[in-house]
Amino acid sequence: MKLFCSLLAVAPLVVGTAVSVRAQTTATPAPDLSGAGASASTDHSAHDGQDMSALGHDMSHGMAMKGALGPYAMAREASGTSWQPDTSAHGGLQSMNGDWTLMGHALLNSVYDWQEGPRGGKKAFVSGMIMGMAQRSLASGDTVQFRAMVSPDPFMGKPGLPLLLASGESADGVTPLIDRQHPHDLIMEISASYSHRLSDTQSLFVYAGLPGEPAFGPPAFMHRQSTNDSPEPPISHHWLDSTHITFGVVTAGYVHDAWKVEASRFHGRESDENRYDIETGALDSTAARLSWNPAAAWSLQASWAHVKSPEALEPADNQTRWSLSAIYTRPLATGSWSTTAAWGRRTSDHESLDAYILESAINFQGVWTVFARAERHENNELLSMNGHHGPTHIVAKASAGAIHDWPIAGRAKLGLGALYSFNFLPAALKAPYGQSPNGAMIFARLKID
Repeated sequence: MKLFCSLLAVAPLVVGTAVSVRAQTTATPAPDLSGAGASASTDHSAHDGQDMSALGHDMSHGMAMKGALGPYAMAREASGTSWQPDTSAHGGLQSMNGDWTLMGHALLNSVYDWQEGPRGGKKAFVSGMIMGMAQRSLASGDTVQFRAMVSPDPFMGKPGLPLLLASGESADGVTPLIDRQHPHDLIMEISASYSHRLSDTQSLFVYAGLPGEPAFGPPAFMHRQSTNDSPEPPISHHWLDSTHITFGVVTAGYVHDAWKVEASRFHGRESDENRYDIETGALDSTAARLSWNPAAAWSLQASWAHVKSPEALEPADNQTRWSLSAIYTRPLATGSWSTTAAWGRRTSDHESLDAYILESAINFQGVWTVFARAERHENNELLSMNGHHGPTHIVAKASAGAIHDWPIAGRAKLGLGALYSFNFLPAALKAPYGQSPNGAMIFARLKID
């Protein structure tokens, strides 16, 4: 309750900023997408039976923005250099400052988390993110972009939040975090990108971040439309998208219409227990990703990474990771529907561990959002001793919830929501966890876009 009151206390300041920026907002000229790439998107929309005239615009407010990495609409771009469907909702406060287009977005959750059983716990915390972006299109057709993102996660404390069946990283540099989700760093991204337009359908780009996100996996979970209304992190995070905060990354790529191929060099060590600093290290790891948007409503990717010494508690262990994902996002007559299916594999000297996730969210008239997620993964850390891996167990989790939003001022909305989670355990884990430990969260959300 104390955290909820704190969130409401700062709401007028954030909302006032939103109203001020909104008052300065001017219409941005639509990007020139009249080449072959735009024709392809138009054809896709015809096949899908959708009116795609809003592609590349803020879906709610009709403002157009060009993609930072290629000659397509910005709605295609998600976290780091990852792609999502062209039909994805794309919000944000926009304004012009000379030749620069500025955009901002905020999402803050005040959460009460309750996890059952001997290994559960209760905690109130604030999570979310505040993002800012500046983009400029040059006369040559090239594009430069700067992006920054911060999170209140560190204020929840080093042990993070209770989350049964989650594992990864450390709270104190000594003890592994098990049945808890680590807090993300205060500074989640400071990045720059430059794209060189080759034609109406082709471009070359370079992206660098400290921190940033390498070319691996689907968009990070808090950026996926299929799950970003839920404050519950997925337990498959360290299989699919834990590299989204990497302290040192450089990515180069090539875009051809609906295809993108890219490769990264990055610092493989995950964040340490000090979540307020900016870390540095050698670019000692490699990732590569192939992305394909075969139709406006679809985004597919396959990626690989060799990560050097990701865990501080096991510095001699390197990992090879693989991922496949498909995202489907479709506008509806009264809202939108987005679904993500993904597979991830982590291979080390110990063994190969797989994770699967299926998540979906349906929004009704911008007021109600109903979301659900199902996960299954192989985990050898749940019964680890003294930092050493234990036996591998197959575990699963299913969650469902909903949130209702109310407009409160300008482009700001206040939402109230709840979710419930079911955990599925093998017999060998019944004793330490209890027979059927489940979990729940209730939350209030401030969203400005």
